[in-house]
Amino acid sequence: MSQQGETPAAHEDEWWRRLYDETAPDTGPSGAADSLDDRFDSASDALGEAAEQGDHPVTVVPLPDPRLPQADRQAGGTRAPAGGRKGQEPPPAARAARHGTEPAPAEPPPLQERTVFGPAPWEAPAGPRPPRTFAVRAPAAPPPVEPEPPAAEPPVPPVPPAEPSRPVVGHVGDRPPTYEAEPAALPASGPEDLDVLVPDTVLDGARHGTYTLRAASVRGDSARFRGEPRRDALLTARFGTGDGALVLVAVAAGARSEGQAGLAAADACRWIGGAVARSHARLSEDIRAGRRGDLKSGLHRLTDRTYGKLRARAAELGLEPSGYSTGLRCLLLSADPDCRTRVFFGVGPGGLFRLRDGAWQDLDPVLPPSVAASEAGPAGDRLTMDLQITTPRSPYADDPPPPPAEPFRFRASVARPGDTLLLCGNGLAEPLRGEPALAGELARRWAPGPPGLPAYLADTQLRTKGYADDRTSAAVWEA
Repeated sequence: MSQQGETPAAHEDEWWRRLYDETAPDTGPSGAADSLDDRFDSASDALGEAAEQGDHPVTVVPLPDPRLPQADRQAGGTRAPAGGRKGQEPPPAARAARHGTEPAPAEPPPLQERTVFGPAPWEAPAGPRPPRTFAVRAPAAPPPVEPEPPAAEPPVPPVPPAEPSRPVVGHVGDRPPTYEAEPAALPASGPEDLDVLVPDTVLDGARHGTYTLRAASVRGDSARFRGEPRRDALLTARFGTGDGALVLVAVAAGARSEGQAGLAAADACRWIGGAVARSHARLSEDIRAGRRGDLKSGLHRLTDRTYGKLRARAAELGLEPSGYSTGLRCLLLSADPDCRTRVFFGVGPGGLFRLRDGAWQDLDPVLPPSVAASEAGPAGDRLTMDLQITTPRSPYADDPPPPPAEPFRFRASVARPGDTLLLCGNGLAEPLRGEPALAGELARRWAPGPPGLPAYLADTQLRTKGYADDRTSAAVWEA
């Protein structure tokens, strides 16, 4: 009965009984001789046959194809035994080697027709192998090679920075003046003189609106050599703020022969500065509006009051009015960029120059003492002069009559871009008028534009033989 419960047929049961019959004898070893001697004899026969046929040409014996069952029949019958097994006769070469006799030459077997079969699927084809193609993974891109850093160069020793050029006080003319260009001796002073000491040099500068201002006052070579104080005075001040601000520059130059000239110059600058400060709003408005008549009369009054104070101070010191007097020249500059009106006023010696198109113009000509009361200037401005007529002393006046007044100078001009206006005391005005080389050198230096403060100081100290007084000046460059 099968696993599915079916009843097998009778012939199937007979087949199974014959397959698993326990009484059938087991298969034993083969009847062929298979001892050690038999195997030695078989190997000796094979070697002897090969040695016997060594001198004959090589005969290619075709091997049967194991794929076909009839290969043995096509190869020419049964195979020769490999060795001398029982029931088989050994080859003649083996028998001759065993008995020590030479075998008879064997006849070569007849050539038989061979059937050539193609190579099996697992065999390599005959002839040269064709090229084979393999799927090879593309080699990975080599990593980028970083450039090697350049070889370190030997360090270059640092080059010391070039020293900045320093302004040098030069000279014009064939040879420099006799005096040295630098201060030598300080002025002598005592306990009561400490509050009136003045420095050797004063330097200032500013920029407002469309102009740049430079100002300096330097003790002269003669005063430096003798240890005398500087007699010139300089004042720069701004009153007010914004476009309505007003800049005042005052230059006072005292006479060398007067012992109190330096104090008088300082007082004149201080008093005119106070007077302008109290009236700066009205003055600034008149300048921006172009009211020249009002400006002239108002500034004349302020100047007269200043000189009246100087005369009063001379009386307090027991000096003559001329012993405590000074020349005073002033500039009024508006801070409004739209206003280019520049107002000059003053009394006494000095200079007012304008550098335009590379040439100097003297705007303050020297006036003889007998000039009329009014005189037209080169630009139509009128210069108010005093008649200098001495009147008899009044019997009712106790004080001495005032000395003849200096002519009051006034000028209001409109500046142009590129102009340079120079206001100076007599110490610089005289060499500018008397030495064309000095005027030409300053024109060359100042034409490109305003210099720095140190350079301006060096420019104003350009030495000229025969002129050793204090030099005080203020220059305005128009943008």
